[in-house]
Parts: sequence; C-alpha cells; structure tokens
Amino acid sequence: MSGGIARGRLAEERKAWRKNHPHGYVARPEGQPDGSVNLMRWQCTLPGKVGTGWEGGYFPLTIHFSEDYPSKPPKCKFPPGFFHPNVYPSGTVCLSILDEDQELLDAPNPASPAQTEAYQLFIQDPEEYKKRVRQQTKLYPLPV
Repeated sequence: MSGGIARGRLAEERKAWRKNHPHGYVARPEGQPDGSVNLMRWQCTLPGKVGTGWEGGYFPLTIHFSEDYPSKPPKCKFPPGFFHPNVYPSGTVCLSILDEDQELLDAPNPASPAQTEAYQLFIQDPEEYKKRVRQQTKLYPLPV
C-alpha cells in the first residue's frame, strides 16, 4: 500500500510544482513509451546560481523515488564524473549534506566528502577548484 502513498504524494507534488516553481528549474517525470509518465523517476535541470562559478550552467539531475517515499528520501544523481565534493564519482549525491537551507552546488559540505579530487581542491586549492567548476559549467549550457 505504501507505493500508492508514494505515487499519490508525487502526483500532488507534481501539480504544485507545475503551478509554482523557481525560475529556470525543470523537474518532470520521465515519459513512458505508452505516453504515460513514471512518477517514480524525474528528469531535472538545476541552473547555476548567478554570481558563482556555476552561473550559466544548467545541470542535469535524475531523481529516483522509492515506494517508501516520503518516509525514505529519493536518490539524486548527476551524470557520472560530475565534479563536486559532495557527489560520488558515480554521480550520486550525498544527500546527508542537505537541509532546507542548503545550496547544493555552491555550498559544498566539507564534513561529508564523496569525491576525493573535488574535495581536496575545495579544501586545499580554492582557486583551482573554482577553475574546475567554471570548466564543468561550460559542459552544461542552456538546453534547447
């Protein structure tokens, strides 16, 4: 029965999102071959924050919800190899870093590293870290 709860909740959240969401953000359930939508897997785009090295990038993120949602958080995944201290090499986001005030891209949590290279640069060489962020941002231009 929990699957019905998860899908019902996601259907309501989808309605609310379609009515009101932050400018530049995209979140939509994946389409199925039969024309229906899969509420358990969403394709999203996160715009980089203005005034940061992430500005100008539109970063793809996939959200996988389980049948236990909302009791269990979804798994969020950027493309494999995404450069960020709190994103594993597989692209999976370390969700333990997030709270309601957390800015996912621009405010890495050094207490929860998930990726060695990005973490070390963030801590030891902030200028090189910013350079790598800007390089990555160029890989994700505004989707057409």
